[in-house]
Amino acid sequence: MTSHTSIQPLSTLAPPERPGLVGVIARHPLISFFVLANALSWLAWIPYILSNNGLGLWDYDFPELLGTTQLLGVLPGAYLGPITSALLITALVDGRPGLRRWAGRLWRWRVNWRWYALALLGVPAALIAGSFVFSGGAVQAPSIAALAFLLPGLVLQMITTGLAEEPGWRDFALPRLQDRFSPLASSFILGPLWALWHMPLFLTEWGGYPDADWTRIVYFAGFCIAFNVVMSWVFNRTNQSLPISMLLHVGVNNTASILLPDMYPTLDEETFSLMLMVLATISAAIIVFATRGRLGVPTPAAMSPLVATAIDSGHGRR
Repeated sequence: MTSHTSIQPLSTLAPPERPGLVGVIARHPLISFFVLANALSWLAWIPYILSNNGLGLWDYDFPELLGTTQLLGVLPGAYLGPITSALLITALVDGRPGLRRWAGRLWRWRVNWRWYALALLGVPAALIAGSFVFSGGAVQAPSIAALAFLLPGLVLQMITTGLAEEPGWRDFALPRLQDRFSPLASSFILGPLWALWHMPLFLTEWGGYPDADWTRIVYFAGFCIAFNVVMSWVFNRTNQSLPISMLLHVGVNNTASILLPDMYPTLDEETFSLMLMVLATISAAIIVFATRGRLGVPTPAAMSPLVATAIDSGHGRR
């Protein structure tokens, strides 16, 4: 008897499931990333939290470097978290092609000059204007020292905060989230998780412990959620340029740590945190309204049929 069983072409066969922990990570790369990023960072931050720079349970003071203990207390955990987790999981799940795509976004510098203007000039201008309002106009001219350190500070922030965080949150997590959810939903998922990652640091001098009021944590979380919408829009509109995302992120940090304390010495930390949340919320609301929630991701009608079909079917993996 002749068998009528057809042999399926190899190209249509589903890839075999991987066994063990690697298989779990391959099936759940996003959850694996968030768990690993938090676990690695939080474990590395334990000495800083327990030291005299935190809870004071360990009689040790972290040495200052460039006038702060954060470079030695916070940065190792930051590097071990988002960027390391993204690198490991991308290598396990997507192999060399995935690593090339992931690293390629890190070198995507060629974007319209307007995005550089937004990150380098627009962010400081918005923060200066917001601080003027929230300080009641109690402003003074910035010192020569503050102005001179702005550019070196920005470079330092790029290779510390920017490089430690953005290859994970934006380069790894955001594209994968947007493959499964709408752009707006993706942002509202990523924002709270981004805030959560920072939470143990509120037990250290980074978060103003022990003098900080609980409202600072609420304001910070609100800022992360709202500002993540802005970050998503910029990332999408610049063809997923990670350098612009990094500049936008560290532009806030650099201006807040160098320029604003010099110009607004009477602006306390709680009021400053509230100001950040309000500015981010207003910016996010404008972007959501202007883009109808698409946050820079083209509508299926504006895409080529092949790309739209791939994304709608859940196969538009980046």
